[in-house]
Amino acid sequence: MFVNIIYMTRNNRFRIIRLHYGYKQFYVAMKLKCDESLYSKYERNEREMPLRLLIKLSELYNVSTDYLLGLSDIPTRR
Repeated sequence: MFVNIIYMTRNNRFRIIRLHYGYKQFYVAMKLKCDESLYSKYERNEREMPLRLLIKLSELYNVSTDYLLGLSDIPTRR
């Protein structure tokens, strides 16, 4: 049960932060150097995002990986 809550938070955070910045999935996928359909699967939690892409995503938005994963409500990176 706990794991499902983290996954729900995570994929909501991926989408919410992308929409906050006004980015399209295509743009984020391009920045991560992956296919748009693959990024869409990450966002819908149909595939697990590799650590290297999670780090790139955190750099793109300038937030911590913990924030993206729903482990922290504090978005700033340390």
